[in-house]
Amino acid sequence: MILRIKVKPRAGSSSLEQAADGTWLASLKSPPVDGKANDELIALVARHFKRPKADIEIKSGASGRVKLVRIE
Repeated sequence: MILRIKVKPRAGSSSLEQAADGTWLASLKSPPVDGKANDELIALVARHFKRPKADIEIKSGASGRVKLVRIE
């Protein structure tokens, strides 16, 4: 499964919600520095879909706000 996720770093709390158009919105506490936000995103997606973190991969957009994330 591939998800299109728009990321908002440095948010007050972490959350993952699906928008009406089918995209996902992720609010992350971590700043976008040294991959911290990407690590938090992987953990958040894994927890939401009850999958191990090893099954989650950022396919594209690792340095941008919109990411394509693959779930095994």
